[in-house]
Amino acid sequence: MDNIFQPHQEQLSEQGFTIVENIYTEDEVTQILELIVNIDNSKATFRKSADLFAIRQFLKEVPATHSLIFNKNLTQLISQLFGQDFFVVKSIYFDKPETSNWYVPYHQDLTISVDKKLEMENFGPWTVKQNQFAVQPPIEILENIVTIRIHLDDTNGNNGALRVIPKSHTKKIYRPEHIDWSKESETTCNVKQGGLMIMKPLLLHSSSRTTNNQKRRVIHIEFSNIALPTSLQWAEWMKVDI
Repeated sequence: MDNIFQPHQEQLSEQGFTIVENIYTEDEVTQILELIVNIDNSKATFRKSADLFAIRQFLKEVPATHSLIFNKNLTQLISQLFGQDFFVVKSIYFDKPETSNWYVPYHQDLTISVDKKLEMENFGPWTVKQNQFAVQPPIEILENIVTIRIHLDDTNGNNGALRVIPKSHTKKIYRPEHIDWSKESETTCNVKQGGLMIMKPLLLHSSSRTTNNQKRRVIHIEFSNIALPTSLQWAEWMKVDI
């Protein structure tokens, strides 16, 4: 089978991100949103505020979405872009409301979600958010992870589309305070409803406040094919049927 995603694979490797349109139809997006609206949101994995609604361990909390999310288009993309041995290690749903003033400064995604806290060499520091353990692992694990962000709304710079610094994922741990703007450039990742932004977690990225009174709802799913040390497990390990 021809790899129709080859250009995206090259861009992801070189730039640290790529945008793929038309993975989901408008009807599929509507069905996913209906399932989210109708779930019990009183659990500890749900975060609710004026600026943000989020569901951690989304694929566990809303399992009815699996067949819609992992449609033929997405499973083909995963197989050709990552490989058939990649599995889910984290999933979050974000709803940035129309009036949100939620601003996220430049950062890298430096932690993974795991099932317990253990004192282990090269793992740390540790955090706990909504009963979920997270830890910064060795850099090799972070470099292996790929994130897919499924956009359920048209997203641009006016409603919080990610802004990224291309190629910053190649610089290991890159502290935001060390960004040299005389050498770096910034790109805004506009994505239409039903499309994807795919990125490496070490890519420096940020998100602005919403200014156009439009929602930004995103399903964030991270993938890896690395097994953690025997005593530690991914919090959300899930095999993808390809």
